[in-house]
Amino acid sequence: MKNTQWQKFPTLFSLYIAQSIPMSFFSTVVPVIMRQEQYSLTAIGLLQLVKLPWIFKFLWAPMVDNATQSDKKVRNWIIGSELFYALIILGIAFLDLQTDFKTIVVLIIIAFIASATQDIATDKFAIKVLSPEEKSLGNSMQSAGSFMGSLVGTGVLLLIYNYFGWRVLLFFLAGFVIFAIFPLQWYKSPIQKPTDAVKRIKITDAFQLFKGIENLKYLLLLVFYYSGIIGILAMLKPYMVDLGYNVKEIGLISGIFGTSIAVVASLLSGFLIKKIKINTALYLILFLLLITAIYFFWMSQNTPSIVSIYIGIALLWGSYGLATVPIYTMSMNKARENSEGTDFTIQIVVTQLSSLILAVVSGKLAQAYGYEGLFKIEILLVILTFVILYFNFPILKTKS
Repeated sequence: MKNTQWQKFPTLFSLYIAQSIPMSFFSTVVPVIMRQEQYSLTAIGLLQLVKLPWIFKFLWAPMVDNATQSDKKVRNWIIGSELFYALIILGIAFLDLQTDFKTIVVLIIIAFIASATQDIATDKFAIKVLSPEEKSLGNSMQSAGSFMGSLVGTGVLLLIYNYFGWRVLLFFLAGFVIFAIFPLQWYKSPIQKPTDAVKRIKITDAFQLFKGIENLKYLLLLVFYYSGIIGILAMLKPYMVDLGYNVKEIGLISGIFGTSIAVVASLLSGFLIKKIKINTALYLILFLLLITAIYFFWMSQNTPSIVSIYIGIALLWGSYGLATVPIYTMSMNKARENSEGTDFTIQIVVTQLSSLILAVVSGKLAQAYGYEGLFKIEILLVILTFVILYFNFPILKTKS
């Protein structure tokens, strides 16, 4: 790796963790607080709608691309979105969860729109500053930052709330979001300005990525690559509850231990992809996904020991952490010049939507066939993904 400026990696890590901590807090910890405040399950369920901006962010990704065709403009959009994000969080701190619930939900949605916008600009920034051989390591920072954000957002912030309350917690959260901008200010590697007039990007341009048979096969890979573990991830907590584990134990084993494994796996995945061809890495990681699905199927045959549970959690979160990095790297490799934010976003949204659908369906499958039946179906989905990956081989032969 020649002329690598190591500062770009902590810069990306800080930007990705800044967007993921509040997301994790508002979508997972706030429902816990709401339940403690005696909110109905219906109201708590509606809070999940705050995630919608991250699903629909592809709609305004072209606007961000068109407005960020220089280094200065990309930085301005990242910083502006981040500051607006922090300002909204500060505003929420002065509201009461009991009396101002609807206003808080509206403000959270606005904050998530700002966060999603920052994510689009940050993805564009990452694609611009990372050389081809650096993309796998750069995507390790993205994946590890997201998992670390989940770890902090669901663990550390809940402790701060318990000891210091709602307002202090949100002050801390806003402060952290602002603090995360500083590495971007220190990293000064310029993005080359376009020399010619740049064609304005439209949302329809993004769908050209999936035009033709080869690209449709790639689309199937995006849809199915995580499929062998998404159902397990979705049903993990109910499965552990049915095994007799309490909320504190589940939080420790899955939330802290599991997510920590994912952080480490994400970092290792970048180095793995850097050493071998990306298609080889995809096969190796998919094999680990198969081992994970088989292991959970084996566990479901009897009541597993605590050691077996820890091994299963390590396999599940470790394989998930490994799998995210090649998906991000492929998506970066396919992003076209001047439409980086739009192209990357549309590919990641495909994985998010398919994962959401699979997670919903997994609940119905577990209800109908039990955990054993669900895990058996997950094994079949991994085998299907092997077939899809085989037919994608010509697309993925480039080295990252």
